[in-house]
Amino acid sequence: MNNRRDFLKASSLSCGAMFLPGTLHALAKDAGAGVGVPKRFIFIRKSNGIRPDELVLPTFSAEEKALDVKKQPMEVDLDKHDLPVWLRGLDKHKADMSILQGLSCKMSENGHWSYSSVMGAFKSGRNSLSGIKRATIDFELAKLFPSPFEHVELSLTGNYSSFRSGIVAGYSAPGAHQRNYCYADPMTAYNELFKSVLNPGAVDSDNQMLEFLQGEEDFKSARLRGYEKLKLSNHIHSINAIRARNEKLVKMSGAIKRHLPKIDPVHANGGRSATNPEKQKAMTDVLIAALVTGLTNVVTYTIDELSTPVRGLPGNEGDLISIHSVGHNESYSGVSANKIREKIRVGHIDQVAAIVERLKATPEGGGSMFDHSVIMYFPENGEGHHSHGTEAPIVLLAGDQCRLAMRGRYIRLPYHGTEGHKTLGNWYTTLLNAYGNPIKHYGDLDLEMSRKKLDQVGSIKQFII
Repeated sequence: MNNRRDFLKASSLSCGAMFLPGTLHALAKDAGAGVGVPKRFIFIRKSNGIRPDELVLPTFSAEEKALDVKKQPMEVDLDKHDLPVWLRGLDKHKADMSILQGLSCKMSENGHWSYSSVMGAFKSGRNSLSGIKRATIDFELAKLFPSPFEHVELSLTGNYSSFRSGIVAGYSAPGAHQRNYCYADPMTAYNELFKSVLNPGAVDSDNQMLEFLQGEEDFKSARLRGYEKLKLSNHIHSINAIRARNEKLVKMSGAIKRHLPKIDPVHANGGRSATNPEKQKAMTDVLIAALVTGLTNVVTYTIDELSTPVRGLPGNEGDLISIHSVGHNESYSGVSANKIREKIRVGHIDQVAAIVERLKATPEGGGSMFDHSVIMYFPENGEGHHSHGTEAPIVLLAGDQCRLAMRGRYIRLPYHGTEGHKTLGNWYTTLLNAYGNPIKHYGDLDLEMSRKKLDQVGSIKQFII
């Protein structure tokens, strides 16, 4: 780039639409990605896997149960069955729900952590920049439905010895060899996303963002050379572009003010004294407000990871629970590991239900915001604590204006390595194709499927309306 004007022009394009809410609908339509209103996507990543039998419907007939146990393809209507206990917080939303079993994610990192790879369907190594092959699916969807923040990433990760708060490196990626930033505690997310209302004078300073970017620059300058240095600098956003975005946000401040969440003082200073349920509720409130105000149409929320300390779990309020230890069958205060895993999932589903219900209560067009929203709750590392990636269950909720023909059903796809099996790459291709990106296939291919010469390219066509 030859001058500051060229730099700003390129930065404003790459940062996604520095646009007012009134222009978002037209932009989505012009992009061929939607009609009338933008679509929204919420990715909720959980650790420790979701074991496939935890999603089995307790009221399966003997024939249905036999098919599921043998991992044979099947499909049943949810309205004819009870949900598993931990999912019953979504009982009244069964018509909008899908339980999708049988997808695999062997082309991403498995075991304990997936890092960026589960969102990009690639092998990445242990969280290395060089392993990030492409923009992750959340960023690809955000390009189709521009918004002022393009994409928002939230995480509740880290432990008490290496407490994560403020603005830190995230797991999503805007492009190859690039890492997103994320908000690691509710108060930081609140202050940064809504600063045009909370503190207009800070709009031109962006102190925390500057501190994070400066830290990245210092790391780059001190340790990296050549191509590695270039890779890190690629993901550092332009401060000028951030300021340009914030100037637009000031003009949106009236609408933002009407939907500001209330954040309890317990979340001050990173929220060290807040319990896990308190942090999750506050982060969910921020997430909802970011969507309702039009700041973003895509959110990725790491609701926990193996290192996230769990304190304040109902029934185990006095325990500091290690998710990693629970994965190794450790009990706490006489409560079994399986029961604690279920309690953790129940807490997650309470947050999913809060998102669904708030979006359903928010008018948009002739219906509600939920009509145009897709929420995915899924294990970031596959089917177990030490997962192999043969299965990656997804609980999905989607409104009736979404382009997915799977609502209200429990679906089991053919098992990994068999004819008709579908991978995480097929699922992400389905989302992109359904919403206007004609890509032939998103993500890496599965080696076992390739060795067996089984078709694995493209979308899951029966899921697209």
